[in-house]
Amino acid sequence: MIRVGVVGGTGYTGVELLRLLVRHPEVELGVITSRGEAGTAVADLFPSLRGWTDLVFTAPDPDALAACGVVFFATPNGTAMGMARGLLDAGVRVIDLAADFRLRDPALWERWYGTPHGAQDLLEEAVYGLPEVNRDAIRRARLVANPGCYPTAVQLGFLPLVERGLVDLDRLVADAKSGVSGAGRKAAMGSLLCEASESLKAYAVPGHRHLPEIRQGLERAAGRPVGLTFVPHLTPMIRGIHATLYAFALGGDWDLQALFQERYAGEPFVDVLPAGGHPETRSVRGTNVCRIAAHRPQGGDTVVVLSVIDNLGRGAAAQAVHNMNLMLGIPETTGLDLVAVMP
Repeated sequence: MIRVGVVGGTGYTGVELLRLLVRHPEVELGVITSRGEAGTAVADLFPSLRGWTDLVFTAPDPDALAACGVVFFATPNGTAMGMARGLLDAGVRVIDLAADFRLRDPALWERWYGTPHGAQDLLEEAVYGLPEVNRDAIRRARLVANPGCYPTAVQLGFLPLVERGLVDLDRLVADAKSGVSGAGRKAAMGSLLCEASESLKAYAVPGHRHLPEIRQGLERAAGRPVGLTFVPHLTPMIRGIHATLYAFALGGDWDLQALFQERYAGEPFVDVLPAGGHPETRSVRGTNVCRIAAHRPQGGDTVVVLSVIDNLGRGAAAQAVHNMNLMLGIPETTGLDLVAVMP
């Protein structure tokens, strides 16, 4: 059994990570930290975990974390960069669910996150944890940057088109909608029931922090700069992301459905629906699955891709466990054989 630690296990991403780890057959939860909840039993804060763990939240202790084989950071941006070096030097593998190591350019990080990057020496080593792109590199990694929720849904939807250069790479459009849990487990006006319920709104249209992450991944796939318009929306549901992606096909005779089926053939956590399908967020709730459908309405030049994930699962905790499995050399689906919760 591999001993694992979780830093910052009190948010929605943290409890989702704990839900997956307590039933994972190859790991043992050893440490769960929270400064604010130190001394509180995990099962008292999260009754859903009663009977699954007897652990108590503790203040972060570098020595206790260094005794783990893998440490997850389910913390606000900027936390992991201050602790990762010490853990790596102790031989611990690190998976950061925040954005600390996603962007390769420290100047880009500072522009979008408003503070200088505190571990620039680790950016080159960090592996971006999208298994469908970086599976082999993740297997060799010591430090994995778990992708963001919007970037996961958008990149997986665009990748087959972008990799083959079959669409106009200067005019990509991503219209994405997320459940309220994406804003985190905190008291915020926009997350209140009376504010978010029965209402739909766009936000961060001038620029969202996930934009440079998405663009970075697509540009790597294309081998050139891309033009991307990304508009996120807040949707009155708890969890889930639905990304509607638009691209404009270039000339040539190619089969859209076959393109997606061939690109994701054998991928355990990407499900390409039959032609004409429309994926629903509830069909992936609580899982690591990205469900996709691709369309060319009226046979025209506009390609429409529908991509759905659970923002807390595939967009965060479940993908982190997927990355851990790859890093540890165990079957990548271990602990992730989950059926979506319906209705």
